[in-house]
Amino acid sequence: MSEPTEDFAAMFEASLKVKRIERGQTIEGTIVAIGPEVAFVDVGGKGEATIDIDELKDAEGDLEVAVGDRIQAMVMSTAGGLTLSRKLARGAATQRQLEDAFHTGLPVEGKVERAVKGGYEVRIARQRAFCPISQIDTLRTDAPAHEGRVYAFRIIEYKEGGRNLVVSRRALLEEEQRARAAEVRRSIVAGAVMTGRVASVREFGVFVDLGGGVQGLLHVSEMGWSRVSDSSSVVKPGDEITVKVLRVDEDKQKISLGLKQLTADPWSKVEATYEIGQVCTGRVTRVVEFGAFVELEPGVEGLAHASTFAPTGRSAGWSTVVASGMTGAFEILSIDLEKKRIGVALVHEAEEVREYTERRDVAPAEGFGSLADKLRGALKPRQT
Repeated sequence: MSEPTEDFAAMFEASLKVKRIERGQTIEGTIVAIGPEVAFVDVGGKGEATIDIDELKDAEGDLEVAVGDRIQAMVMSTAGGLTLSRKLARGAATQRQLEDAFHTGLPVEGKVERAVKGGYEVRIARQRAFCPISQIDTLRTDAPAHEGRVYAFRIIEYKEGGRNLVVSRRALLEEEQRARAAEVRRSIVAGAVMTGRVASVREFGVFVDLGGGVQGLLHVSEMGWSRVSDSSSVVKPGDEITVKVLRVDEDKQKISLGLKQLTADPWSKVEATYEIGQVCTGRVTRVVEFGAFVELEPGVEGLAHASTFAPTGRSAGWSTVVASGMTGAFEILSIDLEKKRIGVALVHEAEEVREYTERRDVAPAEGFGSLADKLRGALKPRQT
């Protein structure tokens, strides 16, 4: 008979430790069952609570959780049992619930109706809300990209009894980023291949958000084996992109990324593709003081040195013979695999240079020979 007494005493003592649950309070629990309309959550000594099944689905309507998962939610009602909410479902939130969400910071679900001056019109339940353009995302994106999308928002201003609502999606995204930042940084090591989102595009490259607000730099020189002159021709803000981590500088908090490293280096097949004396079609990519760079294939460039062009009578010299963008036949003069260098010459120019060199080499010899003959001719009478 002592066991029931002890059990009752233990239960009574435990019940004294249970704090009073109030509406608006955030609690944590474990999902113990998932039904067609609601899920049951074990909240410990506080008892069992229910949460609408739609609260546990993502934007595509798929369940984000399973039995055994722990969740955090806000108590929406204590009448007849605990009713929880992780987000106020669009079209179901009452005015009082919206006000509670404002005071407690509970996310609310809203649909971006359209872009307006300075931001977006968002529909939350039967209320119209305004989201400033700076608060729709952590990244700069095109305005139409958000229209028609359903997001979670935080109410940051609640005025005129709820008739004037200002919401922010960015506040929630930044909270998620801070929570994920430490985990993301542990996964960023040299050699890792990661998927991120383009945060901004600059002349020298792009910054890629790898998650948790951690950004790395994809320099323009690492975008492709071919020369990339404009970063925006490859990606734009908001694009999802897979990159390889090249270097991590913990002291300077800098992460260097590469894109071309995810494809084969075209120089790996140069030895089997090209040989000295071979004539190939090439495209002049740029003309510099000492010569012209010629693309033989994407990622493989040769240099037509200024010395490979025949002398011209023009004041501008050899550079008048070639121009960026022109295509022509080029002869392979040299290949240096270690330094990744190929020497080339425009075919008709190479022929002219050889002819010119031969004439230059022969002319002095002929002149000297003629003079020698004359000397020998002049000396012969004296010898006789």
